[in-house]
Amino acid sequence: MASSSPLLLFLSILSLLFPFISSSNSPTTIPLSLFNTNPNQDFYQKLTHLASVSLARAHHIKNSQDSSVSKIPLYPHSYGGYSITLGFGTPPQKMSFIMDTGSSFVWFPCTKKYQCSKCPVSSQNIPTFVPKLSTSARVVGCLNPKCSWIHPKTNPKSRCQDCQSQNTSNCKQICPPYIILYGAGSTGGLGLVETLNLPNKKITNFLVGCSLFSSQQPAGIAGFGRGFSSLPNQLGAKKLSYCLVSHTFDDTSKSSMLVLDSCNEKSANLSYTPLLKNPVVARRNALLEYYYVGLRKITVGGQKVKIPYHYLTPNSKGDGGTIVDSGTTFTFLNHGIFEPVMSAFVNQVKGFSRIEKIEKLTGLRPCFNVSGHKTVSMPELKFHFKGGAEMALPLANYFSIVGEKDVICLTMVTDRDSGSELSTGPSIILGNFQMQNLFVEFDLKNDKFGFRQQVCK
Repeated sequence: MASSSPLLLFLSILSLLFPFISSSNSPTTIPLSLFNTNPNQDFYQKLTHLASVSLARAHHIKNSQDSSVSKIPLYPHSYGGYSITLGFGTPPQKMSFIMDTGSSFVWFPCTKKYQCSKCPVSSQNIPTFVPKLSTSARVVGCLNPKCSWIHPKTNPKSRCQDCQSQNTSNCKQICPPYIILYGAGSTGGLGLVETLNLPNKKITNFLVGCSLFSSQQPAGIAGFGRGFSSLPNQLGAKKLSYCLVSHTFDDTSKSSMLVLDSCNEKSANLSYTPLLKNPVVARRNALLEYYYVGLRKITVGGQKVKIPYHYLTPNSKGDGGTIVDSGTTFTFLNHGIFEPVMSAFVNQVKGFSRIEKIEKLTGLRPCFNVSGHKTVSMPELKFHFKGGAEMALPLANYFSIVGEKDVICLTMVTDRDSGSELSTGPSIILGNFQMQNLFVEFDLKNDKFGFRQQVCK
């Protein structure tokens, strides 16, 4: 964590100078871009890093514990997560946020004292929000109902003890600091209510985290999950949709659009599957934030992969099932699913030898030597969902070229061996690499997930 005392950093914003959603029926669109944490890595390093980060993200999601915690463009930079730019404050201060459907809290690096340990860039070079420069910034009070969004496990009496001995209407105690853990890194700070400035509307009294220190988090995170504090929920959006620009557009200005729609008009030519009810499990409130879908089978080259049923449906403990997570790069499959999927490719791919050296270097497998071939054909990978929806992935969405165009690897990850299998949490986490050049829609009003193939631009 940061070298400075967290307590001193929290106290430093108490001296800040610090009312409702303006109605609009038009959709909000935001540019969406690929977020690049280290553009100087070579390709092997990128794949190895992203495989390990995807696995770390899976560990976090699968072992999640309760913590104390308009059109908009999407721009591609490099392999990894996708980002949006939002303006907070009066006057607006523009910040970059990683778009994350696997969490619900929205936070930005905050104050000139922000510290980030183990970041690819120095804390001094990370853009931060400065509350003193905004006339609309307010620290969230302990009795503010939005404090319970940050600390859902606690009740006002336990977290607002200083208010019990005085008139509660005059209580000045602030909402306790938050600590949020992610698959890679963490962050901590204080809750603010602030004005969010979107292209066609302003949202006042928006809950956002003012993070004073982080580990491995060089940018803020915009949570698009199912929790109360998520960006779609605070905007009252009935639909969330986006089209992820291909990862081949590294470090360019190309972008696609993320759309938050309050009208819920029907989209054309989408295949739909229901968004399933989230598992309700004591002390595992994080499961309520995920977008669960009913994946029923996987086929490789038209042949059904044999997957034990208990992986496909969450049990009473919240273990099993499939979620869609934009914050994960490479799709995670439990070992009991990954092995038969990988075996299906190995058994069907003829004429190409496996390169175990590259598999060990990248953490991806299987990898095949395709040198000397101008074109490469691989068995089709298809996901089959509840309701009959079928997602046939383009080859570029599940195999990636490695090195000098002579090796290709399956871009999915799992635990190293069955002995270390993560049996808790979702069994399948569909990542953003598999969703590139797909238009996807989360119909929040009707609890449906839709998709279609589309060149995103």
